[in-house]
Amino acid sequence: MTVLDIARDAIATGPVCDACLGRLVADRSFGLSNAERGRALRTTVALEADEPYEPPEECWVCEGESDRIDIWTDRAVQAVTDYEFDTYQVGTRVPPMLEENDRLLREDVSLAEDAGEQLKSELNREVGKRFGQEVGAEVDFGRPDIQLLLDLGTDEVELQVNSAFVYGRYRKLERDIPQTKWPCNECGGTGLKRGAECPGCDGTGFRYDESVEQLTAPPVVEAYEGESATFHGAGREDVDALMLGTGRPFVIEVEDPHAREVDPAQLEAEINEFADGKVEVTDLAIPTYEMVERVKQHDAAKTYRMAVEFDEPVSEEELHEALDALRGATITQRTPQRVDHRRADIDRTREVYEIEGELDDEAHATVELDGEGGLYVKELVSGDDGRTEPSLSGLLGVDAVVTALDVLAVEGENEPFAIEQFLQTSDD
Repeated sequence: MTVLDIARDAIATGPVCDACLGRLVADRSFGLSNAERGRALRTTVALEADEPYEPPEECWVCEGESDRIDIWTDRAVQAVTDYEFDTYQVGTRVPPMLEENDRLLREDVSLAEDAGEQLKSELNREVGKRFGQEVGAEVDFGRPDIQLLLDLGTDEVELQVNSAFVYGRYRKLERDIPQTKWPCNECGGTGLKRGAECPGCDGTGFRYDESVEQLTAPPVVEAYEGESATFHGAGREDVDALMLGTGRPFVIEVEDPHAREVDPAQLEAEINEFADGKVEVTDLAIPTYEMVERVKQHDAAKTYRMAVEFDEPVSEEELHEALDALRGATITQRTPQRVDHRRADIDRTREVYEIEGELDDEAHATVELDGEGGLYVKELVSGDDGRTEPSLSGLLGVDAVVTALDVLAVEGENEPFAIEQFLQTSDD
């Protein structure tokens, strides 16, 4: 079947616009629009048959949608007037009846259902191309800054603004600060109990007044002119632990950002001023979306420093023998009692890479260790009533507890936590 045969059969089905006629052979002769293909076919059919050239005033296939590309483009541009963005994607939701018309036209001219180009694809391409030219942005079929959906059924443009992200490392310099907001257990975060102010949280709804999230996210939301933010950390330290050294990797995700042009150095200074010495952030950078999942899933090795207290006197020799036994050991840990109310009760194994320690006096010691991600170090010291084997307490035969815990480093297993490949650069 020649393209003229296809054109004759299509024209015979009823009034068909040039764009719908051309879409049937969209894979022919690159460099033409579908409307140009259709006009050329209609002209050639008229010349060959020596009949008057009569373009249709309506179209039973697309019902005029092919002629509304400029209208849809203008609506899309209007929808994004309040937003900064560099990348975009345009999609189209076609009503079932128009999809059926597309199918029937191909059936009537004996073409496969996937022949040529569908109405949805043409609108995506044509509106997307003109929109990009109007706003000076680049199309991105992965994860763009904004996504526009042309809904032919409701005659509206739906706008989805994808989140913006900031990567960095944080150091927590005061104890009793959780990583994220901690809702009050007594009132479930409402601030009320039996119709009155909750005594457990003084009506705040939170168990702790501040968190790393609350001390870092507000300046980020303000900088991006966003609606809200979500804090993602590469693991988390205990509430009573300090996070020191090189800090813990994190990503702050900003929902509905109206601004995108943010200076990481300036934002870092603003966060640190806002945190008032309780938390400090470093290495702020603008990451790609993939970095969020990397941070959330990262099971990092960690270096700890612990202040340990013994119930009975311990000698330097006894301490070193116990630490030698733990160095390089594989530790079996049942979910600790202190967290078994919120985590599955399972057995897990983790390795102690390195461990050193010295007595401060016969009842106190300072211990530093490098351990595999997920190692419960407090229980490594106490034994947790036999749920952790081996343990420092079990090897010494003396009860031991961690009285102060500092996290000194959070790094990738056997390699630095590299992010360069996930950062946006001026060349992107």
